[in-house]
Amino acid sequence: MKPKNIGENTICTHTGEVKDITFKGSVSPIYMSSSYEFMDVDIKRYPRYFNTPNQEYLAKKIASLEHAEAAMIFSSGMAVISTTLLAFLSSGDHIVLQNDIYGGTRNLIEEQFDRFNIEYSFTEGLHVDDFESCIQPNTKMIYIETPSNPLLKLVDIEAVAKLAKSKGVLSVIDNTFATPIIQKPIDFGIDIVLHSATKYFGGHSDISAGALVTSQEHIDTIWNLAKNLGGNLSDFMVWMLERSLKTLSVRVKAQQKNAKRVAKILNKNKAISQVYYPGLKTHPDYKLAKKQMKGFGAMLSFDLAEGLDAEAFLKSLKLIKPSMSLAGVESTMILPALTSHALLTQEDREAQGIKDGLIRFSVGLEETEDIIDDIERAINEIKN
Repeated sequence: MKPKNIGENTICTHTGEVKDITFKGSVSPIYMSSSYEFMDVDIKRYPRYFNTPNQEYLAKKIASLEHAEAAMIFSSGMAVISTTLLAFLSSGDHIVLQNDIYGGTRNLIEEQFDRFNIEYSFTEGLHVDDFESCIQPNTKMIYIETPSNPLLKLVDIEAVAKLAKSKGVLSVIDNTFATPIIQKPIDFGIDIVLHSATKYFGGHSDISAGALVTSQEHIDTIWNLAKNLGGNLSDFMVWMLERSLKTLSVRVKAQQKNAKRVAKILNKNKAISQVYYPGLKTHPDYKLAKKQMKGFGAMLSFDLAEGLDAEAFLKSLKLIKPSMSLAGVESTMILPALTSHALLTQEDREAQGIKDGLIRFSVGLEETEDIIDDIERAINEIKN
């Protein structure tokens, strides 16, 4: 049965299971071996080759969810990003990147690419023309992230994919915030889709992992470097990730429902000067979100009104956790200037519109009323 012909909940639950032939258990067994037979076998398996049984079958689930040919699982989102970029970019090549991207990705580019003699350009805006104006004769890749971290800005995925194909360059997207439940970039023509699987794929704040999906041809190129860099994930964590992915669709849809309600309520709160959420009709990319997303996601950001201290607000929260990561079942908030984008210069953050007091909010599965009560109580506390 083709992946597109079965529902996402069915894919999450059943696709990519490792069958327990010996005992007929309903859960995939874990193959913890780091050493496998090499004679008279079709596949020489080795953890660093990304082909142990648990790695191989989980990749099928992720590829199916994204409507892709193949997938790979890594030890972190940054392992995926760095391996993918270096697999296709060599000395003298050039990459065009969206200006508003995850701080770790930007830090990798700005700190490491000069020593590899890889040229790069960050766009001034997010329109497809901004990307086209940066393309040079030696450009090999366009890299986007939509919705962006942390301001939830959107890029027209289909337009960028068409531009990349017209110029003969690869298109790559970080799809972490949306997940394949909300948008499937492969369907819009994107070549390679990346995820920090630590986030929604894991979903319980207890896994560090990364994933990518693309064509088998591109997988072969990435694997050729990945096997040498050694960014594979342990089989126990691969098994944990498969367990978590079984509830991906259910979790994301419930969190998204919460986020939309919370965003609308916060948008009316006079103690909050601005809410950044593509599901608000006041968001500049609302129409684009309706076009390319199946919903609006469970991430939002906001600025407190002038005079209200963001750090004091976070310390006053009782239910919502001030915590480094995102996308767990519990609601969390951070200050990007001190965490996800702390490695950027003040100038870079300001150029992206990231204020020191900006709060990024990962909406969890708690009751919406409890989330709002916690926020309003904390605001009232710092006002006094």
